[in-house]
Amino acid sequence: MAVLNKIRQRSLFLILIIALALFSFVLTDLFKNSDALFGGSQDVVATVNGKNINRIDFMSRVESMQRQLGPNATSTQAMNRVYDQEVRRAIMATQFEELGLSVEQDQMKDLLKQNFSAYPEFQNEAGLFDENKLTEFIANLKALNGERALLGNFQLSYNDWVNNENSIAIGAQERAYYNMVKAGVNATLNEAEVDFMLENSTRDIKYVQVPYTTINDSLVQVTKSDINAYIGDNKKKFEVEASRDVVFVEFKEAPSLKDEEDLKASFDKYINGKVEFDNGRNDTIKPFATVKASDLENYINFTAESDVAYTDAFVKKTGLPDVVADTLFNLNVGDVYGPYKDSDMMKLTKMVAVRQLPDSAKVRHILIPHMGATRAAPEVTQTEAQAKVTADSVLAIVRANRSKFSELVTALSSDVGSVANGGEYDFHPSTQMVKPFSDFEFQNNVGDIDVVQTQFGFHIIEILDQKGSSKAVKVATIAKKIEPSEETIDNIFTEASKFEIAIQDADFQAVAEERNLKVSPVNGIKVLDENIPGLGVQRPMVRWAFEEGTKVGDYKRFSVANGGYAVVQLVKKTKKGLMSPENASATVLNDIRKEKKAKMIREKITGTTVDEVAKNQNRPTSTAVELNMKTPTVSGAGSEPKVVGVVFGLAEGETSGLIDGNKGVFMVEVTKVNQATKLDNYQAIANRLSTTRVNAAQTKVYNALKETADIEDNRARFY
Repeated sequence: MAVLNKIRQRSLFLILIIALALFSFVLTDLFKNSDALFGGSQDVVATVNGKNINRIDFMSRVESMQRQLGPNATSTQAMNRVYDQEVRRAIMATQFEELGLSVEQDQMKDLLKQNFSAYPEFQNEAGLFDENKLTEFIANLKALNGERALLGNFQLSYNDWVNNENSIAIGAQERAYYNMVKAGVNATLNEAEVDFMLENSTRDIKYVQVPYTTINDSLVQVTKSDINAYIGDNKKKFEVEASRDVVFVEFKEAPSLKDEEDLKASFDKYINGKVEFDNGRNDTIKPFATVKASDLENYINFTAESDVAYTDAFVKKTGLPDVVADTLFNLNVGDVYGPYKDSDMMKLTKMVAVRQLPDSAKVRHILIPHMGATRAAPEVTQTEAQAKVTADSVLAIVRANRSKFSELVTALSSDVGSVANGGEYDFHPSTQMVKPFSDFEFQNNVGDIDVVQTQFGFHIIEILDQKGSSKAVKVATIAKKIEPSEETIDNIFTEASKFEIAIQDADFQAVAEERNLKVSPVNGIKVLDENIPGLGVQRPMVRWAFEEGTKVGDYKRFSVANGGYAVVQLVKKTKKGLMSPENASATVLNDIRKEKKAKMIREKITGTTVDEVAKNQNRPTSTAVELNMKTPTVSGAGSEPKVVGVVFGLAEGETSGLIDGNKGVFMVEVTKVNQATKLDNYQAIANRLSTTRVNAAQTKVYNALKETADIEDNRARFY
C-alpha cells in the first residue's frame, strides 16, 4: 500500500519519464529513416529531372498493367514495364516543355477519332464515327465512380480512360518531336562522298608483326595496383550496381519412393474394382477393363478423378508416352496396362480402338473469328453466335460452288498464315494443328468439307488430299500426379529446421557437406531482381539480402514456389561504384598484359624499316592488299583497326613507327595507294545513309536523353 501511495505521489514524474521514452523511440526511428524526418521521398517511386513519380498513381498503373499482361506475368515484370513507361514520359515531358510542344483540344479530338473510329460503340447507324457517342461514353464512365465498363474486348475505368488519353497525347508529342529530330539527321552529299571513299579507297602494305604470344604470360607480372590504375583509367567500363552474393540449400518437397509405391497400390481399385462406403452410401468402382467406350470419359474424369482429362482421339506411336510406347502400341483392344510411371505421373492405360489413318493431309480453310477467340484482332466485333452463323453461311456457299473458296478466303479469313495461299496448308502431320482441326482432316475423307470450331474461331475446312496410311490407336488413361504425402512434407520441414539449427554455430558449407546437401551459389544479385537461378521467382529473398540490417553471414529460410524451402546465407555485399580489383581481374588481366608486353617488345626492337625490324626480331615480312577503312582487317593478322587507321594516314612509300595492335606490335610500309574514282553523283549513297540514320534516330536519341537525365530510382523501397 505504501508503494502505491508513493507511485501516486510521483505520477507526474512517471508520466514525464514515459513521454521522454516514447519521444526517444520516435526520434530514433526518424533518424533511421531521414526521409521521414526531412520530408523525403516516402511516396515517390522515382524522380526524373526533378519530376516525382507518385507511388499511389504508379501502383494504380501497375495493377492495370498486370491485368493487361495476364496471369503469367509477375508483379515485378508489370512494375518494370510501368517504370520504363513513366521514366520515358518524364524524360520526354522535359523536352516538350523546353520546346513548347503541346496537344490542343482540336488536335486531341482528331487523335481520339483516329484511335477509336473503328469501335462500334462510337459509330452511328451508317457506321461512321460519332463524336457525341464518344462524349456520352466518357461521361457515363466517369459517373461509374471507378467501376469498369466494357469497350471492345476489354474493360476499363474512368482513370484507365484518362491514362489512355494521356498516352495518346504523349504519343502525338513524341511523333512531332522525333519527326523534327529525323529531319535534322539526313546525310549531306559531302558525307556520302566521304563514306564512298572510306569503303572504296584502298591501300597495299608490307608489314612485320611481333605477336604478344612471343612473350610468355608468366614473364609479365600484373599487380593489384596495375589493375586499380586500369580501372581508374576506364571508370565508365567498370561502374557496377550494388549487388549481393548468396548461397542456398534447397529442401524440395519431392515425393519419396514410399509415396510412389502407395500411389501405385491405390490403382488396384481401378484394376480389380471396389465398393467404397462414403457417408452411409456405397459407390461401386468398376474394373477399368469392363468400362464401355461410351462411358470412358465420365469414368476417367469423374469416377477416377484423373489429373489428365480423357482425350477421345487417335494417335500414332509417337503420340504415346516414350517409356511404354512399344508396349501400349501393341496392346489388343480392351487390354489394360499398368500402373506405370511416366515422368511425374502414375498411369493406367486401356486400349480403346485401332484403325488406319493418313500420315499427312493437305487442306484449305477459312477462319471466322469472334470476340474472345485466341489471336482475334481488336477490330473483330462478332460474337461467338454471330461468327457461327457467318461460318454456316460460308459453308453453304462453298458446298454449292467450291470455286468461290479462294475468293472467300481473301474476303473473310483471319488466318494471315494461309490467306496468301488461298487458305491452303500443304501436306502436314496430325500433330501440326490443334486437336479439333486435326481430328477433322485425319478422320474424314478427301473432299469432305464442314465447319469446325477451335480456340481461334470457326473454320470452314475442305480436305484436299491425304497421303500414306499407318496404324493409329485410341487409348484411355487414368493419370495421377505423384505428390509428396503429409509425412514426406513433415520430414522435409524437419530436415530444413535441423539444418537451420546446425548452422547457428557452425560453417554453412561444412554443415551442408556433412549432411550431403548441395550448396548452390548465386552471385551478382541486383536490388530489383526477382529470379534466383534454381529457385525461380524469389523477390522476398532479394529484398532480405538488401535490407540494411542483413549482414554478411546472416541466413534465413524461404518457401519455394513449387513446394519446399531454401535456407539462404548472404556471403558478400558489393556497393555501387567501381568494380573491385578481384572481380575485374578476369576482365582486365589480358589487356594489362598486352600493354606490358607491347612495352617489352618495343624495348627489344631496333631498326626503322619493316625489313630491319623483321631481321632484328627474326620475324617474317608479310603483305596485305586492298585494305579499307570500313572493314579494318589485315590478312594474316586479323582485325586490326588501329593499324589500318595509321596506314590511311601515310603516303605511298612511307613507313610507320611501331604500332601497338590487337595481337602484336606492328610496323607497316604503304606500298600502294589506290584512290577510288569519284562518282558523278552521290545522292543514292546519301539516301541510304539518311534512311539508316532516320531508322536509328528515335532509339539513339531517347537513350542519349536517358543517359543524361537525373534519375533517382526508389523502386526497391516498394517492391
